[in-house]
Amino acid sequence: MTDHVVLRYTRTYPLEVAEAFERLLELDLTALFDRRYAAIPRIAQVRDQEGPWRTPGQTRTIVLADGGTMREELTAVESPSRFTYRISGITGPMKHLITSLDGAWTFEPAGTGVRIGWTWTVRPEGRLGRLAMPVFGRMWRGNARQAFDNIERLLVR
Repeated sequence: MTDHVVLRYTRTYPLEVAEAFERLLELDLTALFDRRYAAIPRIAQVRDQEGPWRTPGQTRTIVLADGGTMREELTAVESPSRFTYRISGITGPMKHLITSLDGAWTFEPAGTGVRIGWTWTVRPEGRLGRLAMPVFGRMWRGNARQAFDNIERLLVR
């Protein structure tokens, strides 16, 4: 069995690539992930962030509505094509499924708009995490679909 699972979701929007990149990079996570999907809770709060979310090495704490937390570190910003981050220090119910993960948002021209992609490379926690990944993956895709609906609502005029 592999030591990681890759989850990916994409959608195309009528936005310029650079505009989509800039606006999504600094978008409030509580607005982007504003509701639960199955067992994946909404983001209730972001703490410990200093300044705009733009500089590799910055960290912040994501607080989930179920009381769990995650430490997020911005690992790369390559304007306007992608930014990446690492999630670690997971607490709450999700800690039983995921050890850590690497996330990426990508932006590429698509006709007159932009194709935005979101990828999670998940390192499952033990046997339980590995066994749960097919179900977790389906929940993650539903959560991603909701987030991309919010991108439409928040960024597309």
